[in-house]
Amino acid sequence: MNSEHQDVVVITDTSVLVNFLCIDRMDLIARHSHRFLITEHVKEEITDHYPEQQARLNAALADGTLEVVTVSGNAALDLFRTLSETGRLGAGESAAIACAIANNYAIAIDDRAAVAQARQLKSDLVVLGTQEIMVHLIRLGVIDLTEADGVKDTWAEHHRFRLAIGSFAELL
Repeated sequence: MNSEHQDVVVITDTSVLVNFLCIDRMDLIARHSHRFLITEHVKEEITDHYPEQQARLNAALADGTLEVVTVSGNAALDLFRTLSETGRLGAGESAAIACAIANNYAIAIDDRAAVAQARQLKSDLVVLGTQEIMVHLIRLGVIDLTEADGVKDTWAEHHRFRLAIGSFAELL
């Protein structure tokens, strides 16, 4: 593991996590310099809605690529309850946002409405989408530009996840 691995803690929502699970590239998350967490709610969403990804998720948990945390503490629980009651966000999104804000973690999330809601609650919240994570991985030398663009194309062609760029080169 990278010695910087513990410096930044990122709690990830289902949206970003599924992008890496569906292409069997949790190795990229494992080699990222940040520490990645998921809530029980996100784990449950993967199990319930993406059963084909469950084995990959379990492997990432077993090898320490991801860690499961519980929404706990009054601040996080109150925020989770408030977000859940709006009906606009799913349990995974609400739990990830609550944990990120209450614990001063960064959040990995792609859903624009959820990002907007989270930023209303904490304007300086560090938000990393799939695109930002990939750019960071390129800059770290974990993946080269050609391979990253291949991943982007695989997402678009086989997994209905499209980035509004032709190449990651546009962002470097």
